[in-house]
Amino acid sequence: MRITGLGHAGMFIETAGGSILCDPVKGPSFFGSWFPFPDNRGLDWERFGQADFLYISHRHRDHFDPALLERYVPKDIQVLLPAYPTDDLENDIRALGYENIVYTQPGETLEYPGGLKIMVTPLRAPSDGPIGDSSLSVDDGTASILNQNDSHPLDLERLLSFSKPDAYFTQVSGAIWWPMVYDLPQEAKQNFAQLKRDAQNKRAMYYIEKVDAEHVFPMAGPPMFLREELFRFNGYGTENDSIFTDQRQFLAHMRAERPAQNGYEFVPGTQVDLDGGALTVTQTLYTAEEIDRIFDEKWDYLASQRDARQDEVAAEVARRAPILPPQEMLTAIKEWWEPLLRRARTIRMGVGGNVRFRIGELDMVVDFPKAKVREYAGEECIYWYTIPADLVSTNIADGEIDWSNSIFLSMQFEVGRSGKFNEFLTTFLKCLSRDRIEYVENWYAEQSDQTEDAEIDGWTVQRRCPHLRADLTKTGKIEDGVLTCALHDWKWDLASGQCITTPGHPIRASRIVETASSAAS
Repeated sequence: MRITGLGHAGMFIETAGGSILCDPVKGPSFFGSWFPFPDNRGLDWERFGQADFLYISHRHRDHFDPALLERYVPKDIQVLLPAYPTDDLENDIRALGYENIVYTQPGETLEYPGGLKIMVTPLRAPSDGPIGDSSLSVDDGTASILNQNDSHPLDLERLLSFSKPDAYFTQVSGAIWWPMVYDLPQEAKQNFAQLKRDAQNKRAMYYIEKVDAEHVFPMAGPPMFLREELFRFNGYGTENDSIFTDQRQFLAHMRAERPAQNGYEFVPGTQVDLDGGALTVTQTLYTAEEIDRIFDEKWDYLASQRDARQDEVAAEVARRAPILPPQEMLTAIKEWWEPLLRRARTIRMGVGGNVRFRIGELDMVVDFPKAKVREYAGEECIYWYTIPADLVSTNIADGEIDWSNSIFLSMQFEVGRSGKFNEFLTTFLKCLSRDRIEYVENWYAEQSDQTEDAEIDGWTVQRRCPHLRADLTKTGKIEDGVLTCALHDWKWDLASGQCITTPGHPIRASRIVETASSAAS
């Protein structure tokens, strides 16, 4: 088996039973903000486009690049479609003219001539990508790999029952706008950025230890920010207030935490050959000296990329929709959002207040408890956003149903809040369609049944995490009465059951009291 890195989460897998093109992206994505790091334009995209299969893990535009697919990937390619609860990804793919779709099923192994076995494992919770993320398992008899990209699977036993991976490809850098765009004191931003980087490292290490593959390849980030106003947020930021860990930085962390683990830099053109346990890694696009320069003199490299690629930034801006007049924009959002809000009772109550949006000349408020959109009139708000009008106008023109993973990941906005992170608000802004709202409301309703308990470190706790139903006997750790779930670093005060991370999501817990009779026995 041969795996070639295509940049970011992209890879090209060659086996005796066929080849798979995974998440190919040249970008830029998210309104011209994210460019693959390092630059991957020099790859032979014509060759990679002639794959037997196309696998798009999820709908994020740093994994799904319509322009690249249109240019390089034939319409008759077999598309491995994850089994998601809504048809958004399938609709996007079909809109590009791809009709040869293979409908995969969770836990189902697809077998092809030449000994090729494939399994796509979907995740379907509201916070899994844009309601859906997935991983790809491949085994051809000579080697087995797990391409987890940036999915966070809960049932690892089921995932690894496919076969034990020889090589493991996984996200180690974040895809988030916190805390960079927030209205916070600089010292607080730096502290929160450090906490976020630590949490990302901890989650990546959790998976690396559980998967226990011999060879690990960090991937799926970080991006390059080449827009002038965002350039300072590359890496850890020019002021140490950003969260994007690169491959070399993570490998250093992994060596300190797990010295015996084999880890490798996976960049555009990295070629990994696996055969019966033997592994060879070569670089086909960059020399070793060039890779050292990219990582060891990163700011110089980023500056050279910024200076050379402003035409791509300008071209993206030119493609944006004309700015709508304020009243026309308010009417469009009101007619779009209010019917969804009326269907989203759990989300409305979870947000529990007013959210202000300053969009160019429009100043509006979304009253979540009353399911109303109106002009702002001085109401007290729990969140307040400032967003460029051309971004919103473009999303309205495109009917973009996921604003969290379009506008927000562009980082071309500002936000403040009066309290903790509110997951329900972010969920609403990625669920701007009837199908998505109905699915998420039903999903939240199903999570309320948490009947099974488990004993963890002297406490009886509901076994399933209230956030995404991870098995807390495997992912939970208790220190000083605070339970932390390792998957997303959410925390609960067990004495009160209150979630420390975000409003809502209480946990059922009680301390185990050892009686005299039990102690004597």
